[in-house]
Amino acid sequence: MKSDVLIVEDEDDIRAMISGILEDEGYQVREAATSEAALEAVKTRKPNLVVLDVWLKGSGMDGIELLAVLKARHKNLPVIVISGHGTVETAVSAIRKGAFDYIVKPFKAEKLIVTATRALENSRLRQENEELKGKAMNTDELVGTSASIAQLRQKIGRIAATNSRVLITGASGTGKELLARLLHTQSNRADGPFKAVNAASMVPERVEAELFGMEAVGPDIPQKTGLLERAHNGTLYLDEVADMPLETQGKLLRLLVEQRFNRVGGQDDVQVDVRVITSSSRDLTNEVSMGRFREDLFHRLNVMPLHAPKLSERREDIPALVEHFIAQLAASTGLPARKIGDDAMAALQAHDWPGNVRQLRNNVERLLILATGEPSQPITLATLPKEVSVVRSGNNSQDSDRIIAMPLRDAREHFEREYLQAQIDRFGGNISRTATFVGMERSALHRKLKSLGLGTTGREG
Repeated sequence: MKSDVLIVEDEDDIRAMISGILEDEGYQVREAATSEAALEAVKTRKPNLVVLDVWLKGSGMDGIELLAVLKARHKNLPVIVISGHGTVETAVSAIRKGAFDYIVKPFKAEKLIVTATRALENSRLRQENEELKGKAMNTDELVGTSASIAQLRQKIGRIAATNSRVLITGASGTGKELLARLLHTQSNRADGPFKAVNAASMVPERVEAELFGMEAVGPDIPQKTGLLERAHNGTLYLDEVADMPLETQGKLLRLLVEQRFNRVGGQDDVQVDVRVITSSSRDLTNEVSMGRFREDLFHRLNVMPLHAPKLSERREDIPALVEHFIAQLAASTGLPARKIGDDAMAALQAHDWPGNVRQLRNNVERLLILATGEPSQPITLATLPKEVSVVRSGNNSQDSDRIIAMPLRDAREHFEREYLQAQIDRFGGNISRTATFVGMERSALHRKLKSLGLGTTGREG
């Protein structure tokens, strides 16, 4: 994506020269001849970089004063100051007020290009560091080899390259934000920002200010840049979009149609180039029928639907996920990496995981923290949390009472049915792998499943 550079220079020929140099390098350039025009341009859309002349004839402020205003409103906006009357005092003043660098006229094109490149790279790294704070455990990797994950990878590969809006559905904890990040990193917007926000976590009265920003209200309340502006040339991910107030839904619809919006308290249009990806763990068609979500917005968002499967629908991925989380946690926490015993892994695969991948990761972290014995010893079934140490998570006191009331033959048949169904689920319906694990010939397993009334529609291997 082209970086947006604002050139603030009162001399027409110098402004045109700088524009030409930067445009030849692939930058998107805007121009302003006065401090007033510069502030208006930044108000319309915050640039990625400002090249600012110190002496601005016919302006209400000189370059140093304008620099102070820009940095007060946009602390992380990189500014390169240029001057034909360079003095040590001016350079020091510019740097103290937040300028990235100071260049004395006349300068060579290479000097400007190198300085602009460094300023933009520094700004990008700052932005990445901010996004990574508190997200050290996130990973842009889709772990697993199940059919559902393989199909998901293929679909992401096809969708990412387009600029289409995507609506990701799936239960809580299935990794919807990970899918959104993959769509971003595999797109032509990968060099741009990725901004994520959960609509449910925002105070309803603050949703619009967070998304669209706020206009400055006097000297004490500066302009607030919203997520949409910060996501310019990149991707905005709105999680749990069903929790967005109806009034905000209308403003979001306008953005999707026109790619422009107004800040809270503002009258002027702000134009941005943002790909919007949304997600919801609720059925949006039901929300529409109940009048809680706009139907026209739903159709705008649901251009390309993507579904994140539950962990119970891809149990064969659990060993790979567990191994991935152990390596990740060991690297970030310093805890020794442990092996998971076969009996413990079988129980992990048999569990239903209502909290999905997030719950699995939390349990793996708990196992590493509470594990006793030598690090070389595997974690066994006995050390698993009680909630996942049973073969089927549906077992309860009512099941126990029912089994006690059964004759031995019926109880054995009940156990075999539950046990074999759990193993079939564990291996993703693969009958050959199930037969190998339980120690039966495949044909014998087929006969046993038929006698127990269990279906054999799974994969053969």
